[in-house]
Amino acid sequence: MNSSPDPRLAAVQNWLRQVAPAHGLDADSLAPASSDASFRRYFRVHGQDGRTAIVMDAPPEHEDCRPFLHVDGLLRDAGLNVPNILAQDLRLGLLLLSDLGEKTYYQAIQEGLDDARLQALYRQALAALVSMQRAATTGLPSYDPQRLAQELAIFPEWYATRHCGAELGPQDQDILQQAFAALIADNVRQPTVLVHRDFHSPNLMLCETPRHGANPGIIDFQDALAGPLTYDLASLVMDARTTWEEPQQLDWAIRYWEAARAAGIGIAADFADFHRAYEWMSLQRNLRILGVFARLAYRDGKRHYLQHMARVNAYVRQVASRYSVFFPLLRLLDRIDDRQVTSGYTF
Repeated sequence: MNSSPDPRLAAVQNWLRQVAPAHGLDADSLAPASSDASFRRYFRVHGQDGRTAIVMDAPPEHEDCRPFLHVDGLLRDAGLNVPNILAQDLRLGLLLLSDLGEKTYYQAIQEGLDDARLQALYRQALAALVSMQRAATTGLPSYDPQRLAQELAIFPEWYATRHCGAELGPQDQDILQQAFAALIADNVRQPTVLVHRDFHSPNLMLCETPRHGANPGIIDFQDALAGPLTYDLASLVMDARTTWEEPQQLDWAIRYWEAARAAGIGIAADFADFHRAYEWMSLQRNLRILGVFARLAYRDGKRHYLQHMARVNAYVRQVASRYSVFFPLLRLLDRIDDRQVTSGYTF
């Protein structure tokens, strides 16, 4: 890799030279692999017989590798395909991980998949989700009402005010707080399981060789919590990066519900009750994502997140337009987005 003014790159290279030989890897083959919305970034390193590994660089002043290691263990114990920890230095914020492949589900979808292959991959993802929800939640923070409320507070601050330039008066704030309170009360009534929090196409790896393991490889799980049963299904079927129409959402939701019941997970016996619960959970998540994407764009300069706003907004509207308790929220969203109020949900 060429020299760089990046102050951490030398530390990454020096550490890798120490640990790479034991794993048959060539430290000089280090090359960028990907980055994410946090301060973490990833490099790929090559070695003998075509083997590869991933270096996670997580600056310790910004990131803590311990949650990643802890959740990795919980998921591995549940039989899921997550990276093996080959070497670690928590003081430096560096991990050497087994490589689950070069292509995410999202990338494969973008390149084009026939429907049979798509359905097969997503059935494997649904099976992995059920297994994940049977994993232990030992040591995980709780996805409690306070955390849910903190996440929703991002929406008025960053989406409504910063992104849309809206001025929210007392009545607007009341509408938001009533909607938020309804969502939180419903969310916390659900059974508690391990929640990945971003179980969607960019964090599911397409494992194309036996060396990579079974589909899907699961990454980016370090923020896992013990929380509502429906959260990760909402992440998967209302993917912030890929638009899935309602018939497809419903098909996968039914398949998940049937598998979860068969596995003995404490899921609603009536699919209609489950469907409403996961839609309400998706509304909480997607309101939060609108705020998060706006914050990433305007505070952190990652403006490519703006390209996903319309999709997430559509998911919000899909749910809010179905339940009368959220009609005031929908009218407020119309005003924020400078849209004409639709007669179907006025009083």
